[in-house]
Amino acid sequence: MIYIKNKEEIALMKKAGQITKGALQKAIEAVRPGVKTIELDRIAEEFIRKCNATPSFFRYNGFPMHICVSVNEEVVHGIPGEYVIQEGDIVSIDCGACYKGYHGDCADTAFAGAVSEEARRLVEATKESFFLGLKQAVAGNRVGDISETIQTFIEGKGYSIVRDLEGHGIGANLHEGPSVPNFGRAGKGSKLMPGMTIAVEPMVNLGKYDVYQDATDNWTIRTLDGSLSAHYENTILITDGEPVILTTL
Repeated sequence: MIYIKNKEEIALMKKAGQITKGALQKAIEAVRPGVKTIELDRIAEEFIRKCNATPSFFRYNGFPMHICVSVNEEVVHGIPGEYVIQEGDIVSIDCGACYKGYHGDCADTAFAGAVSEEARRLVEATKESFFLGLKQAVAGNRVGDISETIQTFIEGKGYSIVRDLEGHGIGANLHEGPSVPNFGRAGKGSKLMPGMTIAVEPMVNLGKYDVYQDATDNWTIRTLDGSLSAHYENTILITDGEPVILTTL
């Protein structure tokens, strides 16, 4: 179901977004060789709770930690643990915070030390695709306008868009309508209206778009061909004019 937010709800979502982005930034800044992924989880949780918010992901559908940390061929939903980050890793961090009943959700991919040029270009293209899609997030357009823009750009770079996962509406629920795929056709999907809040999150693979869920933890999503994957996300408010990124400092 799609919910249109009023001014009071939007104000709470802006605060939730600010906290979420702050936690994500703290975790991203801590990415370096020798650091365990569970330490990134601790840093983000501590920041969120100090801001009088709660981590949105903790125990959500049984997820055991506070943020998602996905390394290299891990696409999303990686569980922070004892893995020690290595030189050259790319580390995707997905973070959510709930403030007074409203959620923020954002993600970014960081470099651990010196990474390959191939990895760097993948991460940069993933972020660029988000901002191209953002330009389509205006009232009167449809979700498909965002989706096609992202897909066209990514595939034009020779990469692939993950098709088994997508962005989503967000508000009092971490996931609500509409679905926001990163592939599709312009003019299709839900119509964008002022007061809608959505999480747009390109997930881009260096190789093919096929993925699978790790049977060991039943959470981590990996590329089927073992290729690198990058992730970038922000929570967006649809307005009467230009879209507003709510997950910003």
